[in-house]
Amino acid sequence: MATEPADVADRLEGIAEELADLALDRLHRAADAIRAGDMPDPALAAEEKRITRARRAVEKAVQLLAAPRMPGSQGEDGP
Repeated sequence: MATEPADVADRLEGIAEELADLALDRLHRAADAIRAGDMPDPALAAEEKRITRARRAVEKAVQLLAAPRMPGSQGEDGP
């Protein structure tokens, strides 16, 4: 079964959305702590940043896979 790059890009878009939801959850939890008068857990901020970096990397992969290839081009990784 051959998988096309555009198919993988579609699946990665869903993963990027899931990662965005996870990052927002961490931000909401930190905001809830602030509203309650507590200090937000520093681990939440670090985790949100890590998740956001992963989302951006996945979105970059989506762009690379979804981009139409020019006939005769070899891209960064060769043929």
